[in-house]
Amino acid sequence: MNKLTAFLEEKVMPTAGRIAGQRHLQALRDGLIATMPLMIIGSIFLILGFIPIDGYSDFMAGIFGDEWLGKLLYPVGATFDIMALVAAFSIAYRLAEKYNVDAMSAGVISLVAFLLATPYQVSFTPEGATEAIMVGGAIPAALTGSKGLFIAMILSIISTEIYRFIIQKKIVIRMPDGVPPAVSKSFVALIPGFIVVIIVWLLRLVVEQTSFESLHNVVTQLLQEPLSALGGTLWGTLLALILVQMLWSTGLHGQTIVGGVMGPIWLAAMDANRVAFQAGDVVPNIVTQQFIDIFVLIGGGGATLALVLAMLFTAKSNQMKSLGRLGIAPGLFNINEPIIFGMPIVMNPIMIIPFILVPIVITTTSFLAMQMGLVAKPVGISLPWTTPPIVGGFLATGGKFSGAALQMVNMAIAFAIYLPFFKLWDKQKLIEESQFNTKKAS
Repeated sequence: MNKLTAFLEEKVMPTAGRIAGQRHLQALRDGLIATMPLMIIGSIFLILGFIPIDGYSDFMAGIFGDEWLGKLLYPVGATFDIMALVAAFSIAYRLAEKYNVDAMSAGVISLVAFLLATPYQVSFTPEGATEAIMVGGAIPAALTGSKGLFIAMILSIISTEIYRFIIQKKIVIRMPDGVPPAVSKSFVALIPGFIVVIIVWLLRLVVEQTSFESLHNVVTQLLQEPLSALGGTLWGTLLALILVQMLWSTGLHGQTIVGGVMGPIWLAAMDANRVAFQAGDVVPNIVTQQFIDIFVLIGGGGATLALVLAMLFTAKSNQMKSLGRLGIAPGLFNINEPIIFGMPIVMNPIMIIPFILVPIVITTTSFLAMQMGLVAKPVGISLPWTTPPIVGGFLATGGKFSGAALQMVNMAIAFAIYLPFFKLWDKQKLIEESQFNTKKAS
């Protein structure tokens, strides 16, 4: 146990701390968070469109007409289909803040760079035709949504790095004193914005002469597809979750750090499921953001809601009883900092073992259950990570009770794994309390 603690303190924690403080990962995390409210809003309309109740469709059609579903889903497209646009602006904005340069200008320049890299062509099949034709002058919604997320991330970082470098080198147009600040900032951004546009424009012209045809295709084929293939597998998911749990074990927010890399992959998989669900097709992906948030991290990192239940029902020490009462309310909404830092799990050689083991086991059982068709896959509904268990599993699978049942099974598995380790820890606390009371009495 002491060797494990020493290893975490000497090797893992310093490296993890440097990663956690890396400004680009922080900007990616904070920028992607900006897309979440929109996707949750869109998901509310998606749920309303596919409520699994007999007669619901006929009821809605009787009130709003036969086209009720298409009209109800307008907000879904308006939120999910601008995911990359929001990310392009917000990631650049957050990164510019860390460099203490004008964040608004950086965000706007990044958005322009993204649109410049995006081909204004959509596929259209005229009535009576057998082959589609490419129509110019229209921005493809697929590329402004999840499919364009990776290039939005890359260009937002590149454009902001160029922008801040030129600003810090003072290669800018300065307006005289007395000019309104908003006007002055606009002229300061003129030269760096022009350089970013020139660079992205030239890149696009070069790539269009290759077999890739667009910058989006370069990123998709060389980066997004390989990472998505890895992130969508059981082994890739387990590796990511092991890293998450090890980071939490040193006191660092594991989901935040690993999510900066894996988040875009899981979000893209989620949106692919959403598109298939809307079209009535087979949902393709098991591992999505909802798979991680709803079915694996029940109660927060390490699936600690089961540990809180063990405290409530089996604790002998007053300290653990009190912590269980304190942790149950936030735990139901997947907030577990009181447990991680109050128990503590951080740097605790006894509790780190189940803390890492539980997500590995329930990820495996959940993945296999969905792969074998025993449980419905997540359908692309973006639920808040604070959604309580049972409700979350039901909604994430499009109203299937198998999703809620899987959460209950996972909590039972987690409880069984945590219990022997918790009893060992609780016994230590009980001995400490007894020794303290003896000294106090004497």
